[in-house]
Amino acid sequence: MLHTRKKRSVVGAVVAALAFATLASPAPAVGVTPAEAATKGAPKYTVPDFPVTAIGPKRDPNKPDIVVIDAGGTLTSRARDRISYLHYSGSVQGGVQTILEDMYPELAPVANLTVVRAGGLGGSSAVTNKALYDVSRTIDAQLKKGQVDGVVVTAGTNVLEEDAYFFDLTVQSRKPVVVTGSMHQYGTFTYDAYTNLFSSIRLAASGKTTCFGTVVLLNDQFFAARDVTKTDGYRMDTFDSRAYGALGVVNEDHIRPLRAPARVMQCGKSAWKTPFDLTRTSPDKLAAVDIVSGYVEASGATISGPVNAGAKGIVTAGHGPGGTSYAQSPAQQAAVAKGVLFVSATRTGGEGTYDAGSPGIIGAGDLLPQKARILLQLGLTYSGDQEQIRRWFGSIGNPEFDLGDQLG
Repeated sequence: MLHTRKKRSVVGAVVAALAFATLASPAPAVGVTPAEAATKGAPKYTVPDFPVTAIGPKRDPNKPDIVVIDAGGTLTSRARDRISYLHYSGSVQGGVQTILEDMYPELAPVANLTVVRAGGLGGSSAVTNKALYDVSRTIDAQLKKGQVDGVVVTAGTNVLEEDAYFFDLTVQSRKPVVVTGSMHQYGTFTYDAYTNLFSSIRLAASGKTTCFGTVVLLNDQFFAARDVTKTDGYRMDTFDSRAYGALGVVNEDHIRPLRAPARVMQCGKSAWKTPFDLTRTSPDKLAAVDIVSGYVEASGATISGPVNAGAKGIVTAGHGPGGTSYAQSPAQQAAVAKGVLFVSATRTGGEGTYDAGSPGIIGAGDLLPQKARILLQLGLTYSGDQEQIRRWFGSIGNPEFDLGDQLG
C-alpha cells in the first residue's frame, strides 16, 4: 500500500490527468480475445532470475520504494577520454549501481532503491524480442510486489522509443514506469545520466504518472511512450513528441505533469490494461513484422523479400500520408492475397493514412512506423483476426480523448 503522502500524490495525478489530458497513449479495446496460439496452455518459458541488489541507507518505510532495472545503455559506457563523447571505450564496472552510488547522499531522501541487473537493451543494434520480453516481464514482476511503488528502466537511446512503447503495450501494472538513458558517456564533461536518472527516480517516486503507462524522461522532460521519438543522433534534447509536446517537466523537486495520455480515463478499471499480457505467450511466438520504406523507383522486391522470408505483417513507411511506388503496389496486393497484413504509415513523422477498412491494409494514422510495427507484432501474436487487429489500431494505436460522456 502506498504511504499517505504518496496516496495524495497519486490521486492528485489522476485528477490532473483528467483535467489536462491530450492525445498520447493507448485507450484499450474492450472484450478482446487473444489468439489460441498466444494463450493455449502455459508458455514453456522462464524469465531469467536477474541479480537484485538493495543500495543506499537502511530502508525507510516512510519513503517510496523504487526499483531501477539496469538494462544497459550509453549511461553505463565510457568514452576514450573526457571530451570524446563520439568514441566509446569500455563500460562502467558495476553498471547503473555504480552510477547511483555516486549520487549519494543526495539521492537518499528521494526513495529506497533496489537495482536489478538485467542488461539486453544497451547495444541498440543487438536488442532482441527476447530482451524486450524479459525486461517487460521483470517490470511487472517487480511492480506486483506491494512494497514497490515504481520502476525506472535504463536503455540505449537509439531504439529507446521502441523499448518504451513495447513496455507501454505489455506491462499490466498501473504503477509508474519511467524509461531513461543518456546521450554522453560516464566520465565525459557532458555526462547527462546523473540528472536523467535522478529526475526519473523522482518522477517514479512521486506517483504522478500512475495510470499514464510507460513514459520516457530525458533532459528534464517526460513524454508518452506512444509519441516520443529520437530526432537527432547527438543533441541532448533529441527526444521530442512532435506536434504533441512533453507531458511534463521535472525541475529539481518540482514535478509537473501538465498533460496526460488518454489512457488515464480508464484508471482503476479493467479496461485500462491492454490485451497483450506476456504471461500468455513467449518470446519465440512474437510475430515476424518488417518495415518497408516508400521512395522513388522502390522495387516490388522490398515487399516480396520480407514475405518470402516469413514476415506475417509489414508496415509501409510511405511518402506523404503513406504512398508507395508503382512497383510496390502490385507486390503488396500479392502479399495481401497470401494473408500478409499491412499497416500503412507515413515516413513524414506526422499525420498519415486514416484507416478506410481496406482488406489486408490498416491505416496507422499518426503512429510512427517503428511504433506501428510493435503494435502489429503484438496484434498478430495475440489474434488471427485481422479485423480485431484493425480495431486495436483504432483504439490502442490511435486514442482520442473524449470527455463528452463525463460532461453530459
